[in-house]
Amino acid sequence: MFPVVQIRQRESGKIECYDIASTAPKAGDVAIIEADRGLDYGEVVSPQEMILEADLTEPLKKIVRIANKEDLDVIRKNKEKVKDIFSVCARKVQEHQLPMKLVEAEYSFDRSKIILYFTAEGRVDFRELVKDLAHIFRVRIELKQIGVRDEAKFLGGFGPCGRTLCCASFLKDFQPVTIRMAKEQNLPLNPAKISGLCGRLMCCLAYEHCLYHELMKGLPKEGDIIKTKEGKGKVLSVNVIKRSVVVELEEGRQVEISYGALSTK
Repeated sequence: MFPVVQIRQRESGKIECYDIASTAPKAGDVAIIEADRGLDYGEVVSPQEMILEADLTEPLKKIVRIANKEDLDVIRKNKEKVKDIFSVCARKVQEHQLPMKLVEAEYSFDRSKIILYFTAEGRVDFRELVKDLAHIFRVRIELKQIGVRDEAKFLGGFGPCGRTLCCASFLKDFQPVTIRMAKEQNLPLNPAKISGLCGRLMCCLAYEHCLYHELMKGLPKEGDIIKTKEGKGKVLSVNVIKRSVVVELEEGRQVEISYGALSTK
């Protein structure tokens, strides 16, 4: 078993398990970590836990150290400098007349690389832009095309529930979300009601999908003709949470039929 903590890389990066090695991090600590781009930083978002070797899907990356004052100064200065970098890069995108929208810029911890994230409807030939920016900043330039859900994750904001966007606060990965999930939860199929700030279906539609799918077992669908103790009738509405349906009998009277709790046997 390995002692690990979960760390969110930078402010809106992926949350991954890290081997604590010889450190003793606590939730809320800023740590210098191993990353694909070399050394980087992240925030510890969970207390220490033990994980089985069999549960590992890939080798654990390590925490190099808990960020000291010098590290925090570097992070702060990089954040300040990246604002100017973003402005210059946005201006250069316009000068090259590229059909792309810059979303975020990142300065690597050791200042050896600038990563630019952008959205675009198709492929973009940004080779001349990279050459131009490399000449200006004298560092390696890397551009990454992202989707609108990733853009919302970078920019953050608040959902219709009033809470911080899930993607910007705790979601590790984006899961597929379908219109069927909204249908099975009896939600209005109005795009304005079930779409997030990114314009895609809200991620939270997937949270209770499995529960709704389980609770729907044995329930008729709207429009079905069913037999009741009081005669045949047409199902007008289905309440999945209560596991009940409203039926209009042949004589025109409406009754509510309860199907009781779902058996777990």
